[in-house]
Amino acid sequence: MATIYTAETNPTKKEFVTSWLDNQFWGGSGDPELIGTYRFDDTSGEVGFEGFVLKRGDTILHLPVTYRAAPLDGADDYLITKMNHSVLGDRWAYDAMADPVGIHMLNQALAGEIHQAELHFYNEDGQYLGSEDSDISIYIRGELPDSWGTVSVHHVLDHLDLDGGEYRRLVGRWEDASATLFELTPTPETPTDSNPIIAE
Repeated sequence: MATIYTAETNPTKKEFVTSWLDNQFWGGSGDPELIGTYRFDDTSGEVGFEGFVLKRGDTILHLPVTYRAAPLDGADDYLITKMNHSVLGDRWAYDAMADPVGIHMLNQALAGEIHQAELHFYNEDGQYLGSEDSDISIYIRGELPDSWGTVSVHHVLDHLDLDGGEYRRLVGRWEDASATLFELTPTPETPTDSNPIIAE
């Protein structure tokens, strides 16, 4: 369950997402239009995970973000912003792919151990307002590999409506479109005399 406050942040999410995208080679240009978001739960309750799917120009982009109550050591280059949350105070937002807790959540999701979080809303005084479904629905596709491997992210979603693929993956669906958001790339086999990578 994701606890979401109807609170103000400074900078706003649109401001810091836009600023981060402006500095990424894949980030496109122009005013971003939010398609939707999804969330995962940290089982320890310490780190928030929110994924943004948005349109910028003619391109659909995907940005996964983690939120922390304190800076993440060694991750200065992946700090998206330090912001003030009107309920939670200072928060540090990071590129989720550089956050070990974010990667752990993705591994759990790919293994089928956790699902996307239910969204439960509260006002700034802590009063419960109700729940809503996410704009983006997350599904698992593909078989688990024999050896686990590495989680990779798709930032540019240029193959909409195609759920195909060889690897285990997390597919996001919204309205009448879908795309692979993350996939698990198996660890390459170590070459041996009996199993060379390139056969002679």
